[in-house]
Amino acid sequence: MGFIMDGLDAEAYDRKYSDSTLVKRIVQYFKPETKRMALISAVIVLASLVNTGLPIFISNGLDNLQKDTSTSSLLLLTAGIVALGVLGWLFNAIRQWFSAAAIGNVTLQLREDAFDAVVKRDLSFYDTYSSGKVVSRVTSDTQAFSQVVALVTDLASQILLVILLIGYLFLVNAQLTLITLALAPFIVATALAFRKIARETVTQSRRINAVVSSHIQETISGIGIAKAFRQEQTIYTEFLDVNAQSYRVNLRSGYTFSSIFPILNLLAGVGTAALVYFGGAQVQSGVLTAGEWYLFIQGLSLFWFPLTSIASFWSQFQQGLAAGERVFGLIDAEAKVVQTDNKPVKEVKGDIRFEHMNFRYTDDVPVLKDFSLTIPAGETLALVGHTGSGKSSIGKLIARFYEFQEGQLLIDGQDIRTFDLRSYREKLGVVTQTPFLFDGTIMDNIRYGNPNATDAEVERAAKLVGHGDWIDTLPNGLQTQVGERGGSLSMGQRQLVSLARVMLQNPSIFILDEATASIDPLTETLIQEGLDIVLDNRTSIVIAHRLSTIKNADRIIVLREGEIIEEGTHDTLLKDGGHYAELYNTYFRHQSLEYIENAKNVLNAV
Repeated sequence: MGFIMDGLDAEAYDRKYSDSTLVKRIVQYFKPETKRMALISAVIVLASLVNTGLPIFISNGLDNLQKDTSTSSLLLLTAGIVALGVLGWLFNAIRQWFSAAAIGNVTLQLREDAFDAVVKRDLSFYDTYSSGKVVSRVTSDTQAFSQVVALVTDLASQILLVILLIGYLFLVNAQLTLITLALAPFIVATALAFRKIARETVTQSRRINAVVSSHIQETISGIGIAKAFRQEQTIYTEFLDVNAQSYRVNLRSGYTFSSIFPILNLLAGVGTAALVYFGGAQVQSGVLTAGEWYLFIQGLSLFWFPLTSIASFWSQFQQGLAAGERVFGLIDAEAKVVQTDNKPVKEVKGDIRFEHMNFRYTDDVPVLKDFSLTIPAGETLALVGHTGSGKSSIGKLIARFYEFQEGQLLIDGQDIRTFDLRSYREKLGVVTQTPFLFDGTIMDNIRYGNPNATDAEVERAAKLVGHGDWIDTLPNGLQTQVGERGGSLSMGQRQLVSLARVMLQNPSIFILDEATASIDPLTETLIQEGLDIVLDNRTSIVIAHRLSTIKNADRIIVLREGEIIEEGTHDTLLKDGGHYAELYNTYFRHQSLEYIENAKNVLNAV
């Protein structure tokens, strides 16, 4: 059945935990619930005593009825059975009530810890692992983990019930009790034999559920592209393949867990038959009374169910442990961006220095090689070069989104690895090529740059972009809903909102990562007006595909394969006739006013 498991390997950050380690982690989560768990334990004891006492009371009652057949004796027996039944139900209800609260609190805390781990993971983590699979661990796996706790409380109740019942049965008739216990080791051994295959099967089941979740999430995110290229049938066919794989894995899981109970029931049936035969023989010989024989038969039904539950516990327990293992794997995943200290950053002037840095996303593909660069505070530096030259990587390293392997990155003379990243990034503004907006109003999204800003401050920042003319084109101004991912706005409008958000933040270091590459000329003009304000008196790194955002830079760095091959101003680099001049003539020259005017003259002449 190996084909069923294709593509369901563990993630690189997954770990193998022993059962004892997982149980210890679970216990740690229950420490805050100690009082509630103590109450649950007390109620379990009381419920077990009542459930054990019920068949004993019936057994004695039956024997008494043989001696006293009056109606009052029958009513007394009936009233006692009802009272014990109600009391047992009450204790069980109390246990379920407080168990639900304890399990809910623990699941809540575990899910919060898992989500906290998601937020803290480096960007490189999300470059490597599917977001849909990560979401599955935070949602469905934490929910499955809670089932472990319910199993534990049920197990405790059942174990106590078996101990009390067997103790009493020994007092009544040791021989029949030994017959009852004779098959117990076989039942336990059979159940434990399922342990390994159950753990493996459940883990694979949870992985395929994560794959299905990831596939659906990716499909919904890219549904616009799929429709544009008429690929609805293709993505549906791909989903059928994934869903079929999920069906096969979950079917195997169902078979695994469905097979254990018939086997256990078969063994229990053998034990029941033996007890009926030997017990009946002792009743015939007068060794046992009819009531005592009933007690054993009734006790047998009470004994086999908890015993089979106890025996199958480890197999069922694996479902929760497998889920817990996946959640703890996410929580324990090692960060690649590691800070050596957490010094608060109160002020950033913006002096940036790369010293002999080596950086690579993967071990076999170097991006920056022995890279050194100094960016004085307040300078506007433009980075140009072909795709893969390392432009965006420089911005990501300054933002401390990725870990470099060798060398140093100094901000105002301080090692960036010693900063408290939260306070450092408050001084950092980033505008990307594809801005992300959260569902809500435009004002909400601009305020994201400074949550404490007033409405007036948000409006002031928005009007700094293109003098605020773009706001008038919106149906409800700054209260316009942007939709999921900003889908109700054009790409240019999203970029204007993104720029206003950075303006509200008022950063010391500004990174503009190809932010004007996908917008129309009119919007570019509005953004350029805003950029003149943003770039003024602050360190700015501009990664651009537009000539307008390059030519006005204080300095231009030309990169190729992670190395600086040229630097200077727009005019001096054009005069040198090197790689920048080649890039200019290939990509940028058609954007210049001179080129546009010449093109118009040619068209007019024709």
